[in-house]
Amino acid sequence: MMIEVDGSMGEGGGAVLRTALALGAVSQRPVHIYNIRAKRAKQGLQPQHLRGVEALAKLTNAKIEGAKLNSTELTFEPAIIEGGRHRIDIGTAGSTTLVLQILMPAAAFACKPVEVEITGGTDNPAAIPIDFMKNVTLSTLRKMGYQGDVECVQRGHYPQGGGIVRARIEPIEKLQALMLTEPGKVVNISGLAHCVRLPADISTRMAHAANKALIKAGYSKVQIKSESYPPAQDPHLGPGAGITLWAETEGGAILGSSSLGKLGKPAEQVGQEAAENLIAQLKTGCAVDRYLTDQLVPYLALAEGVSEITSAEITSHTLTNIALVEQILDVKFELQDGRGQAGNIKVNGIGFAKGKFKRLAS
Repeated sequence: MMIEVDGSMGEGGGAVLRTALALGAVSQRPVHIYNIRAKRAKQGLQPQHLRGVEALAKLTNAKIEGAKLNSTELTFEPAIIEGGRHRIDIGTAGSTTLVLQILMPAAAFACKPVEVEITGGTDNPAAIPIDFMKNVTLSTLRKMGYQGDVECVQRGHYPQGGGIVRARIEPIEKLQALMLTEPGKVVNISGLAHCVRLPADISTRMAHAANKALIKAGYSKVQIKSESYPPAQDPHLGPGAGITLWAETEGGAILGSSSLGKLGKPAEQVGQEAAENLIAQLKTGCAVDRYLTDQLVPYLALAEGVSEITSAEITSHTLTNIALVEQILDVKFELQDGRGQAGNIKVNGIGFAKGKFKRLAS
């Protein structure tokens, strides 16, 4: 049965496209999506979305119609998820992590391991940075039995791009339910501040400012690394800087935050922003940060059994993802509190096992 998705639903951005196609790929059901990115200034498929669609089509041996730049309508008919090696060049500084997001659910249920290399942006304003995906997203998904890792081979910033990431995902039989409601005390805060094609002191200043703010807030176990390159040995295409932080708690939670540098923005401000963001989320007493919450929604629905998380903030992205997943799968999420607030999210997953669903939406 064809899955019909209105791309203008909810926040009306690229997340609707990614989630709809990812779930269609896992379930091997055709997807028709229209009004793609209808609520964005540039509507339709942009390079990073198009490359993601094309990569998912190769991974799932899918037939696609409407896969062209600026297209607002797309039909996607997946077949078997074979796995194997794939190389993707976005061609711009478009986000490599957003391309990974569309591939990751299907890759987990492939016939053989998936290895993918993506060229594009690694640290983008409108997407999670690669260090967040490695240290927060994938670290949390492993608690559900997901088997995957990613490495940043080379940084890529807007507008030059040129970043390279490599990921390897091992097939699994099913996902386990996730219970993350009581984080407990913070046992360690880690981080990575980086700069490329810029003076090395920028990364150290970001790290120092973040460290200072975290210690002032009462967090004593802080380890933030600085990453920079001597000018003669710097392979990157253009200048860029940023910092990603993640806190590990005694209850097994990992919460993250990040901040990007830009021309005229002091390095100290970048570091302090990331720290204050993380501190604010930790103060909610929740176990999942606002950025990870919407990413987890499809996985919680696919998992076997009841999953429950507490989120530092239920964003419009999260609400959109929940509405879309409920439309495609036969699940019903339970939410306490609403948009823009900390809250509780609970769902009884469908228990997907390779090749079939226990429950499908009609």
